[in-house]
Amino acid sequence: MNNNTKKDIITLAIETSCDETAAAVLKNGRQVLSNIISSQIEIHKKFGGVVPEVASRKHIENINMIVQNALDEAGITLEDVDNIGVTYGPGLVGALLVGVSTAKALAFGKDIPLVPVNHIEGHIYANFIEYPELEPPFICLVVSGGHTHLVYMKDYGDYQLLGRTRDDAAGEAFDKIARALGLGYPGGPLIDKLAVIGNKNAVDFPRVYLEEDSYDFSFSGLKSAVLNYLNSSKQKGEEISVEDVAASFQQSVIEVLTEKAIKAAKQMNSKTIVVAGGVAANQGLRNMLIQRGEKEGLDIRFPSKVLCTDNAAMIGCSSYYNFLKGNIAGLDLNAVPNLRLEEQMAL
Repeated sequence: MNNNTKKDIITLAIETSCDETAAAVLKNGRQVLSNIISSQIEIHKKFGGVVPEVASRKHIENINMIVQNALDEAGITLEDVDNIGVTYGPGLVGALLVGVSTAKALAFGKDIPLVPVNHIEGHIYANFIEYPELEPPFICLVVSGGHTHLVYMKDYGDYQLLGRTRDDAAGEAFDKIARALGLGYPGGPLIDKLAVIGNKNAVDFPRVYLEEDSYDFSFSGLKSAVLNYLNSSKQKGEEISVEDVAASFQQSVIEVLTEKAIKAAKQMNSKTIVVAGGVAANQGLRNMLIQRGEKEGLDIRFPSKVLCTDNAAMIGCSSYYNFLKGNIAGLDLNAVPNLRLEEQMAL
């Protein structure tokens, strides 16, 4: 096993939770030496969404090459690696198993510590790469295709979960409405693009805030409202403006996300809100949060768009801090498709 008395700690990270096969190499947690991502978007477009079996097979085909590319671009070999971080959940079980199996094989073969990383935590840590000076505590809004969380990050690896979605994740809602509008997959970027030219006030879709003291989210009612509007308009023979529906739908989503994040920051006396996950790339959400943040005297942080989507650099950053805490897994590590953020804390 490598001794860790040397100044620099090198992390190799692997991410295969959904449809991106990714590997990255980082130095001391925040300096990215390589970040290789092989996306399957074009493959899954024809299905209108991610097909788990297809995703798993593509991961198997790509993983060895992607890991080697990450090492080559970083100019290192496995002999230089101090820890191997891997996403073990949440995600698609077959996809996760490819990454976990690869990481375990490398860790066993070279006697390198294996670090289990929660995918949601990884999204949060993307901001530490983007902003080297960033330190907890802060509020984090995690919004992606599979997750919507509002978290108070007290310290590295120490979280207070304030709220989560009770049904659809924000990104999932975007994809479903995009499909209903005939826009294709992935839906988020397509709706965001149309929203720029649409009228956000054209259709009064509901804003679901739930109970007064709740930080949870719910987007299934909004999704139903949009689908009902589309069906009703078609039955009445009314012309549907796809741009206006997209803009009105997006406005409803981002208003709820923004208001809950701002409210949480005030309650927790936090001056900083960081946003993470694929939906963090949404320009409408970025604009609204920044404007509200300026009004409330809050510092709003977003990762660059390559760090919003699934990538291994964010997993490597999380792995580094878990490694420093001694959160090392055995070779019995398994994929946990429904892993919760609280379970990472239990490590």
